[in-house]
Amino acid sequence: MADWTHGGSCVMIVAMPHAVFITGATGYLGRPLAEELIRHGHQVKALVRPGSESKAPEGAEIVSGDPLERASFQDKIAPCDTLVQLVGVAHPGPGKKQQFLSIDLVSVQQSVAAARDAGVRHFVYLSVAHPAPVMKDYIAVRQEGERLIREAGFAATILRPWYVLGPGHWWPVLFVPGYWIAQLVPAWRDGARRLGLVTFSQMLRALVDAVEHPPVDGEQRIRGVPEIRATPSG
Repeated sequence: MADWTHGGSCVMIVAMPHAVFITGATGYLGRPLAEELIRHGHQVKALVRPGSESKAPEGAEIVSGDPLERASFQDKIAPCDTLVQLVGVAHPGPGKKQQFLSIDLVSVQQSVAAARDAGVRHFVYLSVAHPAPVMKDYIAVRQEGERLIREAGFAATILRPWYVLGPGHWWPVLFVPGYWIAQLVPAWRDGARRLGLVTFSQMLRALVDAVEHPPVDGEQRIRGVPEIRATPSG
């Protein structure tokens, strides 16, 4: 929701409400995203593993299911028009290739198939900035997720942060001076911007904006670090 001033008068611009299905709804970004969307007036269904219902976002409709097995949740997606895919390995690192394959990849495969069969119109995917050689296995899995979404023909918003700073995720601040220096060197500037850090609030704002302003006519929109940082407050 936003107030716009035009011609000396204040005009209230209200995003149309959406019905949103969120996978990874008890996670680092999933739970606060669900709560923020509910605060904005959207209907939210939260996919939660059996036994983790107590971690579900307040105000969301709980869907008990396994994100790695679409049969457990596919028939519970409707009437949602948007699916936000947030399942992934916590604290991804170079040594977690098998976890990326068994969790990140399998979950997006299942979500894409389930969303397609449920008639979802807009797929929001949290991918990653690339290329960055040190995280090649993680990037490869996220690129495959993007390919699956693209071939499914959804209108889609692909968000590509590099690292989201927030509670329990502060260690990359050690590299901030290096980012400043890199942006002063023309040959390094684009890479420093593409692989820059985003804050938790910036990422949350970009996810909410993605839901509230979906692409049209099957467009598949990519938002990298500069676009995530520039997302206006709603």
